[in-house]
Amino acid sequence: MNKRYFLEASAAIVSTALLSRYINWGSEKMTTSKSGFEITKPEEEWRTILTPEQFSVLRKHGTERAHTSPLDKEYAQGTYFCAACEQPLFTSDTKFNSGTGWPSFFKPIEGAIAFTVDRSFFMTRTEVHCSRCGGHLGHVFDDGPAPTGKRYCMNGVSLKFIPA
Repeated sequence: MNKRYFLEASAAIVSTALLSRYINWGSEKMTTSKSGFEITKPEEEWRTILTPEQFSVLRKHGTERAHTSPLDKEYAQGTYFCAACEQPLFTSDTKFNSGTGWPSFFKPIEGAIAFTVDRSFFMTRTEVHCSRCGGHLGHVFDDGPAPTGKRYCMNGVSLKFIPA
């Protein structure tokens, strides 16, 4: 029994070491394509400005549960802003129903977003951030509609919708 335990423990340690680059151990390992942001605040100040769920998503690269955001089914005319710094990010003209359970867009407002390579959860994805404050918004995929072919799959909690 001791030999079996030793072999299982050794296999777990070796596997963890080999796979550690694919596991998201924390947001400090993710850097954005833009190193200096116009708006920077200490973590404690972000905590006072944002709700706990917004803080988890925008500042710690979290993800809200699918089908929980009312913005997923919002189709009125207007603009979607960053919930952290209120920078305009998307217009309602670029929103579409992707069926994923998160608000999706095919094109951001010019200059509104920055990108990160996200290697968490055993895959490589392109993470989308607000270009003004660096807040995590979601991910972009190459399976969207024309004219761009992109699907900007955003966390609703990271957005604020203002009707036109």
